[in-house]
Amino acid sequence: MARNILVVGELVGGQPTPTTLELVSGAAGLAAGGNVSVTLLGTGATAAAAACGGAGTAYASDDAGYDTFRAEQWLPAVEAALDQANPDLVLISQSTPGRELGPRLAHRRNTAVAMDCTSIVDEGGAFKATRPAFGGNAVATYGFATTPAMATVRAKSFEIAGGAGPSSTVALPGAGESRTNVTGHEQVVAEGLQITDASVVVSGGRGLGAAEGFEMVEALANAIGSDKAAVGASRAAVDLGWYPPSQQVGLTGKVVTPNVYFAIAISGASQHLAGCSGSKVIVAVNRDADANIFNVAKYGIVGDYKTIVPAIIEELKKG
Repeated sequence: MARNILVVGELVGGQPTPTTLELVSGAAGLAAGGNVSVTLLGTGATAAAAACGGAGTAYASDDAGYDTFRAEQWLPAVEAALDQANPDLVLISQSTPGRELGPRLAHRRNTAVAMDCTSIVDEGGAFKATRPAFGGNAVATYGFATTPAMATVRAKSFEIAGGAGPSSTVALPGAGESRTNVTGHEQVVAEGLQITDASVVVSGGRGLGAAEGFEMVEALANAIGSDKAAVGASRAAVDLGWYPPSQQVGLTGKVVTPNVYFAIAISGASQHLAGCSGSKVIVAVNRDADANIFNVAKYGIVGDYKTIVPAIIEELKKG
């Protein structure tokens, strides 16, 4: 059954974000021959549309007024695209703009939005959204009783398939006046591979005992490969000043969805699991056999990380 799907895209530096490209590819797989469209707002939007392989139509505005996200400016433009695309499903990134746009857009359209989803599927002609629940301790699947269905989706929930870009581009209106004045930005700088982009994340927690414990966590990440692995930290470790806030994984930090997530000396508090439960495989190392992290880990090792982590590193060096 052919379905029309609209992706609300985002730009960084005049290029679609990786999550935008993931959503367009995912939409192409769900559309079953229907039209996939994408909205892009800000400097370079029209040119950037060519990178959105899998989309048939791009709704774009190059107005620089959209470069800084303000919901009251973006909403009319997105609604204009929605009116023309007539989608059955709207996909939005689980990002700062997405967290604000999703509920506002759903309210305006008298429909509902499923937030922070890890997968969207079509079951017998009905869209179903899956998302973590109870702080990542369970997974819930939702259906939609209204249309269009809307969902904000975590990064790396779909693979980027590529392909030809949109065959047509429709101009959206420029940014209107805003009641919000953004006075500046503070860019958090994190060197090397970002934890949100890494295929392997190695995280340390308060159980490391001291900031020096992260030296062993970093050694494990280096053994895996600096082009594959990045180092994360629990909120408790960050609050103690052991690791930078930019590397915090959790409900109040960053959400990561790597292929493999190493939880080293992390107990598995619900707020931390909310940030890593989308990982394909979780490997836990903890001295406490009753630690909650073992309830969600596919592989668990009970013991002192000071003994176990070096052993893992040695095995990696062999192979």
